[in-house]
Parts: sequence; structure tokens; C-alpha cells
Amino acid sequence: MANSPSGDSMLDRLVRILDAFDAQNPTLTVNALARRADVPRATTYRLLENLVSHGLLARDADGQVRLGLRLWELANRSASTLNLRQAALPFMEDINQLVGQNTQLAVLHEDDVLVIERLSRPGSVINQANVAGRMPVHLTSMGMALLAYSPTNVLEGYLERHGETMLTQHPKLRHELAQIRRNGYATFDGFIDTSTTGAAVPILDDRGYASAVLSVVVPLGSDLLPAAVMALRTAARGIARALGPAAEN
Repeated sequence: MANSPSGDSMLDRLVRILDAFDAQNPTLTVNALARRADVPRATTYRLLENLVSHGLLARDADGQVRLGLRLWELANRSASTLNLRQAALPFMEDINQLVGQNTQLAVLHEDDVLVIERLSRPGSVINQANVAGRMPVHLTSMGMALLAYSPTNVLEGYLERHGETMLTQHPKLRHELAQIRRNGYATFDGFIDTSTTGAAVPILDDRGYASAVLSVVVPLGSDLLPAAVMALRTAARGIARALGPAAEN
């Protein structure tokens, strides 16, 4: 693809346009989209027409732009994510009924926690996890469980890129990761919301590494936590079995 005067390719600009949308900005004006994507406005208008025609973006009645349903359709064809979600949903529903709190399924992707599925409950505590949303590794029990059960090269690579941030929040990081591995789960109080505790259990593959993580968020100091952790550990083993030898511990 031809490069722009700035040196980025057409694909680079298309990806930045799609990546400009997030949970806080599900719709954008064209000017805001151009600014967030760092793409000239005239180029944004031209690319926007092509993206809308292919269903990757959509225009609202007021002229605002949002992600199109075609993206959702394509994303849901991902075999690994589809298989993981299908295997996990029955177990997630059981936990959701038992604990009465939101239940999440996530993976480690591009140095973030990427939420694959979330089941909500009326009256449950506040929870910042959103499907297809990203969360910081160092501020979530999900991220810490995933990191604790990552291959050495993944862990060391992550720490090389983000060690300063991690050590600010977790000055005894390696001790914490070792403790998570000994316990088989991670729990952290109030890193994102001060009134909650997150609990997360890794879903292990046949090498003992986390292919995904299952978690709940409960009220701080809740008596639900021990039962939630037990349910998560049972469910994680069941999901690993359902995924087959490639993911089973």
C-alpha cells in the first residue's frame, strides 16, 4: 500500500481509525475521529466512505460515526475466541447464579487484559469490565493471574516494557506472582473500585500456562469470596477439559 507523506501506510491509517473507538467513545464526529486517529480530515472522510460501504463503520442519523456490525460478525468468526467462549459460558452461568455477581472471561492480548465475555446480574457491584474492552494488567486480579501463569519469555518481555509501572503498584511483584501460583488464584482489593474485590483463576493449558482467566468482582470484605474462588477453580478445570488437550491442565 502507498505510504502517506508521514510514512504510514493506508492500512496503518485504517487501523488507527477503527482503534479510535473505545468504551468511553463509542460514537465520534468525523472531526473527533480524525483527531483521535491522527489522520488528516480529508483522508478520514475518504476512508470513512469506504469503511461505511463495507459495514465496518456506520453513520448515525445525527452524522456521528460508530463501529459497524460487520466488525462484530468478523470478530465472532475467530475460532479460538469462539471455542473459548462456547466452552466457558455454561460454567460462567453457574457461577453467575451461585455468586450473584458479574462474571468475566478474559485473555492477555497485546499487554492488556482483553475481556471476551461478561455476564451481569441486577444489583451486583460496580464493575469496569466490558466485552471487547481492555483493562490494565497491574490493576486487575485477571491481569495478575494471567501474568503469573504466563511463559517466562512472556512475563519477562512484559516486565521489560512495563516494569516501572508494575513495580509502582506491586513493589514485591515477583513475590506476589509466586504467591498467586501457590494459591492457584489472584485476589486484589480496590485497585480500580475501592468498594470491590476481584478474584481470578487461570484456565490452564496442558503446559500449565494460562490460556485465559475466569473472574468475579464481589463487594469488599464479602463472605462470598471463599465460595467464589472455589467455584472459579472448579469452573476453570471444567473449561480446560471442554477445550480439550490443547488447553487442559
